[in-house]
Amino acid sequence: MSEKVRELISEADVEAKIAELGAQISKDYEGESVFLLCILKGGVFFTTELAKRITVPVSLDFMSVSSYGAETESSGVVRIIKDLDTSIEGKNVLVVEDIIDTGRTLAYLLENLKHRNPKSLKLCALLDKPERRVSDVAVDYKGFEIPDEFVVGYGMDYDQKYRNLPYIGVVEF
Repeated sequence: MSEKVRELISEADVEAKIAELGAQISKDYEGESVFLLCILKGGVFFTTELAKRITVPVSLDFMSVSSYGAETESSGVVRIIKDLDTSIEGKNVLVVEDIIDTGRTLAYLLENLKHRNPKSLKLCALLDKPERRVSDVAVDYKGFEIPDEFVVGYGMDYDQKYRNLPYIGVVEF
């Protein structure tokens, strides 16, 4: 099967939005530090760019959580593939995700993290697809609201392809 990628959000628009999010997060956490919890693999591009634009002290760890595999639709079964290396107890935790689709994965993850006693727990997503939502999740910092299309680039992939695109694109089959 051959697919094409159509640009949805330009590299310049993505960079401008990340700078805006970084400024807001820096303001909101002024005088404190923030623990960025990057959701792998898709969130790594967004997390590193966001971290560079946050002016308060930042620490960082990674989790890998999956409900997709090689498919374009969520399986609905959430698995933690890689857990945190450090405790989040007493920390201001900001979960950084590339995209929120159905919300199932994040609802599960946020509930899991609440039991680890962070000082605060918030969510930052580059992209949000609210019309696909089946689980209620509050997005504290949102980059772009997008239509129900399968997107790639800036860390997001289709079967491990297109992660390295510097813009957000739509896969057209």
